[in-house]
Amino acid sequence: MNDMVSTGAARLERRMARGCEFLGSRAAILGGAMSWVSERNLVSAISNAGGFGVIACGAMTPDLLDAEIAATRERTDRPFGVNLITMHPQLMDLIAVCGRHNVGHVVLAGGLPPKGALEAIKATGARVICFAPALSLAKKLIRSGVDALVIEGMEAGGHIGPVSTSVLAQEILPEVAAQVPVFVAGGIGRGEAIAGYLDMGAAGVQLGTRFVCATESIAHPDFKRAFIRASARDAIASVQVDARLPVIPVRALKNAGTELFTAKQREVAASIDGGGVEMAEAQLQIEHYWAGALRRAVIDGDVEHGSLMAGQSVGMVTREEPVADIIDTLMAEAAVALDKRAT
Repeated sequence: MNDMVSTGAARLERRMARGCEFLGSRAAILGGAMSWVSERNLVSAISNAGGFGVIACGAMTPDLLDAEIAATRERTDRPFGVNLITMHPQLMDLIAVCGRHNVGHVVLAGGLPPKGALEAIKATGARVICFAPALSLAKKLIRSGVDALVIEGMEAGGHIGPVSTSVLAQEILPEVAAQVPVFVAGGIGRGEAIAGYLDMGAAGVQLGTRFVCATESIAHPDFKRAFIRASARDAIASVQVDARLPVIPVRALKNAGTELFTAKQREVAASIDGGGVEMAEAQLQIEHYWAGALRRAVIDGDVEHGSLMAGQSVGMVTREEPVADIIDTLMAEAAVALDKRAT
């Protein structure tokens, strides 16, 4: 078994070399940016354990992000990144904060980057990573100058697209993996899956749900218990109740909060009907709802009425354990899988 792990580890190192060089980490494993969860403690723990932690800026103000980056730097001397939401009204100010802290990698999520955002990030010397939910968008982003891509399937937690991880990987990796590093995300909970995507041409992977119950995660004990008890089928996607209100589906564990979101959509749709809000404001209300509901669950432990955002890999989260043990387990599983494939 030790020989298998040793031989497989060498193969794994070769397959992850491009991703590790790009990130500056020992393992080409990004921590998915989860609001309220991916903060200074978990992010620094992931980077210290050899992965690549990513701060979830979410709805933070520039001052809050400034403090979060500084606090993370106090906890690790390893590289980490910052995830920014493209629709944030202060996006350019947040980019400037990242620049002042010499953040090496900025991840843009939530849609195509607005005009000037890529140029502003690159002017700070940082590398830009963007999400590509389709091959056409992957090619467009590469032409626009992004340095790497994340392709995330519908199995992921939080905001999701309509296509599965395995299909996206088959469509996108053969076409663009030679041009920029591509990290695969969504539904990954074991090293065997990591090995498979690396064999397909991925430079690395991104995992979020797998790290929620890490010892270093500040998530409320009740939030963690909900994850440990859950199975894959408990992580369901939200339903859009009004076609006029373009709501991006969110995957979370089913609870009373699921019904509350349905009611929130009806409330916002009624405001649109009454002329009380414009569509952009309506969408912002939806995002603010999710931010508040997620905080109630993660920080306050309201697992009944808050939002339990989780990917379908939640069934593979079976206990609370240190980040280092999670990464070591994933790497060992991937190494064994790669060794078996070569025999």
